[in-house]
Amino acid sequence: MTPASNTPSEPGSQPKGRASIYDVAAHAGVSAQTVSRVANGQTNVRPTTRDRVLESIQALGYRPNSAARNLKSGKFRSIGFVTFNLATLGNEQTLNAVAEASEKAGYTTTLLPVTDPTKLDVAGAFSRLEEQAVDGIILVMSAEVGSLDELKVTLGLPLVIVDSDAMLPYTIVDTDQEQGSGLAVRHLLDLGHRDIVHVSGPEISFSARRRAETYRTTMAEAGLEARPVLVGDWSAQSALALTRELFADGPPPTAVFAGNDQMALGVIHAIRERGLRVPEDVSVVGFDDAEEAAVSWPALTTVHQNFDQVGRNATSLLLSLIDGAPDTRRKVLIPTHLVVRDSTGPVRSGPVPSA
Repeated sequence: MTPASNTPSEPGSQPKGRASIYDVAAHAGVSAQTVSRVANGQTNVRPTTRDRVLESIQALGYRPNSAARNLKSGKFRSIGFVTFNLATLGNEQTLNAVAEASEKAGYTTTLLPVTDPTKLDVAGAFSRLEEQAVDGIILVMSAEVGSLDELKVTLGLPLVIVDSDAMLPYTIVDTDQEQGSGLAVRHLLDLGHRDIVHVSGPEISFSARRRAETYRTTMAEAGLEARPVLVGDWSAQSALALTRELFADGPPPTAVFAGNDQMALGVIHAIRERGLRVPEDVSVVGFDDAEEAAVSWPALTTVHQNFDQVGRNATSLLLSLIDGAPDTRRKVLIPTHLVVRDSTGPVRSGPVPSA
C-alpha cells in the first residue's frame, strides 16, 4: 500500500481520499491556520474570508478533525456508536463487542447516547460525531424515527444499523427476532399449552413488535386464537402490573411468553403472588438469556441472543465500508437458540387454579 503523501494538495487539484485542512486552505487560497479558525468558530476572520473558507469546506466535504496527527491522511481510525438506550442488556453487550472489535482493528469507539428517539436528536448526534471526526457510524436504531435520508444525517459517512426494521434501505445487523420468538412459542405448544399470553415490550420498539407479530402468527399456524398482547416497557415492574391485571380479569393462562427476561421475572412474581406455581400451574419463557435467568427461581427458560456476534458483525461490515467496499445494504440476521430450564413444563391436566 502506498503511504499517504505529507505534502498538501496543490490549489485546484482533486484531493485523494478525504479532504484535509491543507486541501481546504489551498482551495480557498488561505492558510491552514485560517481554516482552523473558521472550522472552530473563531471570530477573528473577515466575513468574506470566512465565506470563502466555508464554500471550500462544503465543496471538498472537509470535516474538522480533533486528531491533528490524522489531518494529512484523511482517516481518523475512529467509529461512532449511537444508541437510544444504553441501559438495556442488548445495547450494553453490543457496545462492548463493538469496542473490542474496533480496538483489535486499531480503531477507537466514540459513544453518543440519544435521549429521545427522534429524527432531530439522531441528526444532532450524527452532527456531533462529524465534529469529533469519525470514519463511520453504528446506529442502534431500536425504535422508529422515520427515514434518516430525509435529514441527510450521515453526510456520506458509512453507516451500519443494529436492531432495526429489516425493510429499511440500510446495511442492517440484528438478532433473528422471528426465529427466536417462534422457538419460544413452539416450545410451549410442544408442551401441550394452548392458552398462551404474550407480555410485550413497548410498541415503538422494532424487536418488541416483531416478537409480538411472531407470537400471533405462530398461534394462528397452530390453529389457535391468540390473546390480546399485553404491552409493557421491558421492565419487571410493568410486567408485574400487567400480569396482576390479567389475573384480575379472569382465569390465568397456562403459559406466558415474556418479551424479555426482566419482564419474565415480573410475570413470575405475579404468578407466585396469586398463589400459583411455576411451571406446575403456569409456564414462563423469557427472551435474552440475561445472567439472572440461570440463577432465578425457578431457573428461566429463555431465548439466547448472541449480542457479541451482532456487535462483531456490525463492526466488520462498517470497517469494510470505511475501506471502500460498496454498500450493498446487506441484512444480516444472527440466529438464536432456546435455553430450556425449569420455568416451563407440560400443561397441567386440569384447569389452572383461579387463586
